[in-house]
Amino acid sequence: MRILLIEDDDDIAGRLATGLQPAGFVVERADNGEDGYELGAAGSFDAVILDLGLPNMEGLAVLRKWRAEGRDMPTLILTARGTWTEKVEGLNAGADDYITKPFHIPEVVARLRALIRRKSGVATPLLTHKAIALDTVAGKASVNGAPVELTGLELRMLSYFMHRIGRVISQSELMEHLYALEGSAESNTIEVYISRLRRKLGRDVITTVRGLGYRMD
Repeated sequence: MRILLIEDDDDIAGRLATGLQPAGFVVERADNGEDGYELGAAGSFDAVILDLGLPNMEGLAVLRKWRAEGRDMPTLILTARGTWTEKVEGLNAGADDYITKPFHIPEVVARLRALIRRKSGVATPLLTHKAIALDTVAGKASVNGAPVELTGLELRMLSYFMHRIGRVISQSELMEHLYALEGSAESNTIEVYISRLRRKLGRDVITTVRGLGYRMD
């Protein structure tokens, strides 16, 4: 899952990025409101972590501008401002959840996962589709109840598909959500991982839609 992190404190941003990556998140970072707004406006993110006290453009201004433009990515406000009036202001501006500093990484991970599930219409961390089950918290997959060993990237790819059953997903979208901006990936790399998932989960689990991408039906 691709996360946009907008935080001007480099230590906090580094801690978050380091803590979120093992949980399967690809983190893109911005250290000011203007750059964060532009990234969110131009890219596709599964969720956003947004600080309020940002240089150049306040966090609430960023959020209000996104919402006015119809951008509805789930947004978790992360800030030292902890009064109830400020929380209400953030939620009324379009935030989906609110967590105050200091924070614990496992709580941030859990809240992000809950926001992404809610956006996808999924109520629990256990995703199921036909014979496939994926526990997004434990990072375990099975077919007909039998465990299947998947690499971290294979788990992220499977999770992305299972949150979007029936939707065609292009190679470029998969690369964008599975790799960081500074990372490199070729289209044939995506094809390799699709092939591996088919081999491990079933040849018909992911359909190739010629000229468009892939779909899990």
